[in-house]
Amino acid sequence: MIYPSIDKLLNIVDSKYELVHIAARRSKEIAKDGYLQMPENEYKSERNIGRALEEVANGLIIVKKKDK
Repeated sequence: MIYPSIDKLLNIVDSKYELVHIAARRSKEIAKDGYLQMPENEYKSERNIGRALEEVANGLIIVKKKDK
């Protein structure tokens, strides 16, 4: 089973493509500066991309909705 679930993430982010973009940017930030928003032992994932997705799922990354 994948954590966090894609269904939960898509309730926060409008599309899969936007989710990939957000997670990739955050993953690169983690790799660059090493800053994590939660204590390291609270993450279920060891990889930065998984940690970025967990931050989105936990509401630590605010996704602004674009007005159309």
